[in-house]
Amino acid sequence: MTNQKNKGWQKKKFPLTDFLAEYIIKSVAFICLAVIILIFIFIFKESLPIFSSQETTIQNEEYLQSETYGLENDQQFQIENEIKSISPEYYDRADLKNLTGKDWQPVGSKPKYGLLPLFIGSLKVTIIALLFGAPLAIFAAIYTAVFASKRIREFIKPIIELLAGFPSVVIGFFALTTLATLFQDLFHYQYRLNAFVGGFAMALAVIPIIYTITEDSLNAVPKHMIEASLALGANKWQTAIFVSIPASAPGLFAALLLGFGRAFGETMIVLMATGNAPLSTANILEPVRTFSATIGAEMAEVVFGDTHYTVLFLIGSLLFIVTFIINAIAEFYVRKRLFRRFGKEYDE
Repeated sequence: MTNQKNKGWQKKKFPLTDFLAEYIIKSVAFICLAVIILIFIFIFKESLPIFSSQETTIQNEEYLQSETYGLENDQQFQIENEIKSISPEYYDRADLKNLTGKDWQPVGSKPKYGLLPLFIGSLKVTIIALLFGAPLAIFAAIYTAVFASKRIREFIKPIIELLAGFPSVVIGFFALTTLATLFQDLFHYQYRLNAFVGGFAMALAVIPIIYTITEDSLNAVPKHMIEASLALGANKWQTAIFVSIPASAPGLFAALLLGFGRAFGETMIVLMATGNAPLSTANILEPVRTFSATIGAEMAEVVFGDTHYTVLFLIGSLLFIVTFIINAIAEFYVRKRLFRRFGKEYDE
């Protein structure tokens, strides 16, 4: 009875402003969630017509017939026969065979929508960005979290985090005008814009994300673990390598995953610095084209509702699926497995 009276008294004393603030915050959160879900539904909905090419075929036939105006009857008859002879191959279809091809040529008498070179290009730029950016970001985070004095930490951390606020077009412009020329003069390769230049520029955008999450994870390591290591005679390097880094491993893993997602979905930097040639090669010194750059470069020029339009939305859906898989791995692997490995205190 006493507990029920206390609960009733607390409800009566609950201020109206707190009540309104709680429901406003809940409403905003649900609206944001609903907007994100609607965006995903729209992207998937626009990519569904890719499995039907009937309307596109009719449009192509009408377009071919309209080119015979002003010709003599014999010439028109000859052109119509040629159209009939090539019409089976002229269909603008994006079936499974076309989508899994090695060529991306969406404009032409026989459009090719092979996604393999775009996937290879996205993967090459992302891996290069992590190879350059992840070590720098992790070592910088270890230095500021373990070795740097408070004054130096307060100076270095904001400067690195400010890089996250740089517009990607500025980094892309820097790579296009400066890095590309510098690297070509140093290594004397053929193509000025390529996967290496794009990946290196992408590393500049990835470093702040990996650094921030890694530094926060290292600072979240319980102090009694660090003090116990130092009390047993270990120096700072030994404590960092054998205590701080293993204890913050889930945070480091999450930082790498988020860096991967940032590099895989970035548009403007790769659009300006990679050369935008859909090549299916493993050479990092050749131009590449990524998923996001393809959407950014071609979406404004496609005909609404045609096959090329739906393929671009299919690419957007693939980007979403990749991001979802990365987040799912971070959620189920990091939280469920690694956090359990290092104790319940990290869950709090």
